[in-house]
Amino acid sequence: MKELLKYILAILFTVVIFIPTNIFAQEKEQSVFIDTLDNHLDLSNYLLDLNGFLPIVSPITEPAVGYGATVAGLFFIPKEKTEKQIFQIPDIVGVMGGLTQNGTWFGGAGYFGFWNEDKIRYRGVVGYGDVNLTYYGSGNFGDYSVEFNLKGYFFLQQAIFRLGDSRFFLGGRYQLSRITTSTTTESKLPPSLDRDFELTNSGIGIISEFENYNNVFSPTEGLRVNLTYDQYLKAIGSDRDYGQFTFFTHYYVPLKNYWIAGFRIESQLSTGDSPFYMLPFIQLRGIPSMRYQGDMTALIETEQLFMLSRRWGVVGFAGVGKTYNYDSNNELKAWNAGTGFRYLIARSLGLMMGLDVARGPEDWAVYVVFGSSWLK
Repeated sequence: MKELLKYILAILFTVVIFIPTNIFAQEKEQSVFIDTLDNHLDLSNYLLDLNGFLPIVSPITEPAVGYGATVAGLFFIPKEKTEKQIFQIPDIVGVMGGLTQNGTWFGGAGYFGFWNEDKIRYRGVVGYGDVNLTYYGSGNFGDYSVEFNLKGYFFLQQAIFRLGDSRFFLGGRYQLSRITTSTTTESKLPPSLDRDFELTNSGIGIISEFENYNNVFSPTEGLRVNLTYDQYLKAIGSDRDYGQFTFFTHYYVPLKNYWIAGFRIESQLSTGDSPFYMLPFIQLRGIPSMRYQGDMTALIETEQLFMLSRRWGVVGFAGVGKTYNYDSNNELKAWNAGTGFRYLIARSLGLMMGLDVARGPEDWAVYVVFGSSWLK
């Protein structure tokens, strides 16, 4: 359920910048979708004046739930233009729903605010999901796996604040979910997990971040470092006391004017009495969600982008990850590798989109990429 919430957040945020449809656009001699510099498809002019309602259809390509689609309706609340004519991300209100080939479905609504000249970044999300997944254990079950279902609602309130005029942010969030778990095959979850079948998870988090990207959507230079701790407490309505540390750093460096190297390091650590579906898992393209799970995960990944022209580029990527457990020496390892392409869809904003094909230890997967592959 937590990963589903992240996916919804990603779609609601990224979809604002990548859909070349404006039902309110007025006809002009020069199409709003063509760049006058090179006469290629480009959304820059359109995106700099976002306003009104926009219907969206976006693909789902997560291998854990199968292929599907999300349908959303978004309303943009534009900022007042400044004398410097600097692009400011509009506030976004959205409603959405999705369905995949394995029967997973979800619906929700969200508000994303970029307030006080981007000194405050706010997220508010509420939704319901009915998700079918597979549980593989945490390194001590061998080839054991069970298909299961998660049903429940979730609620998020989050705000981070820029420290002065710096690149540092500090803030917090509150998360609430009520999750019912059931198996969808004759196989049963281990007896130790029977008590996970119906739980309320209520937790508060502290978020710290540094970010100096040259472009928040498809960065080609800069560093982002994030450290977050979420603590779920019986004192505020949770059925259990447990927590999770999350750390990630993403670094982009141009090696040539046509070659951008990207590097990613991430780690998660679970503390206390976590439900099995809240335990960390290796998150790499080509690996289904929850396939490699443990009390702690660590991974590294690199992505190399080579621009073949002003608009088109190809990428290659590869990574490795590992799980660790408090009470077991049985650790899991996984890897990924793949390639794809990128198209500069909004030159003025540096925004790219594309398609990736990835291979993990078991299977292939295809991903539609909006902005950065490592968007969080």
